[in-house]
Amino acid sequence: MKFFIDTANLDEIREAYDLGVLDGVTTNPSLMAKEGISGDENVTAHYKAICDIVDDKVSAEVIATEFEGMIKEGKELAKIDDKIVVKIPMIKDGIKAIKYFHSEGIRTNCTLVFSAGQAILAAKAGATYLSPFIGRLDDISFDGLELIEQIAHIYQNYDFETQILAASVRHTMHLIKCAEIGADVVTCPLKVITGLLNHPLTDKGLAQFLADHAKVNKK
Repeated sequence: MKFFIDTANLDEIREAYDLGVLDGVTTNPSLMAKEGISGDENVTAHYKAICDIVDDKVSAEVIATEFEGMIKEGKELAKIDDKIVVKIPMIKDGIKAIKYFHSEGIRTNCTLVFSAGQAILAAKAGATYLSPFIGRLDDISFDGLELIEQIAHIYQNYDFETQILAASVRHTMHLIKCAEIGADVVTCPLKVITGLLNHPLTDKGLAQFLADHAKVNKK
């Protein structure tokens, strides 16, 4: 399973990359705004800065919601760096745009997915990645993980090449369950990835090892 970090913060991206397990980055206009990035030139420069840190796969989202606008923005985003994956919303014109970009060899990430039906359309159109938002489904009392499992089953039935990119991953158990049920990728905050490091028995064992070492090495 691939690990993407869901942020526009360069320090967090560097930290995740230095950990040695980072496969990519997802961003959106809200994450850019959180970092105080605004204006086309600044946003473009920030995307380039992210691409300079990671090896590949930086999802950059279009703002337009109609076909022509998405195509124009997507082409401009793809020009920034070969690592860019154009992020397209799950709407009618978005599906048309995904089909277009697929024919042009431009990778896409279909975002804001909340149903298996939407997942089928995205795969048929040729999306590289599909982003079901599991945390947001949990927020309205639907089982987000069950959707991931359902999509994985459907994609296996028909050998769809679209990769399931579990988004809105809130905590470590979300991540672990996504791995169990077959998500190809998870994207999450840095704290979720680093949270996998934690276990009280690890802390206890290390403390004991250090204490024992100190005892036998007393002068």
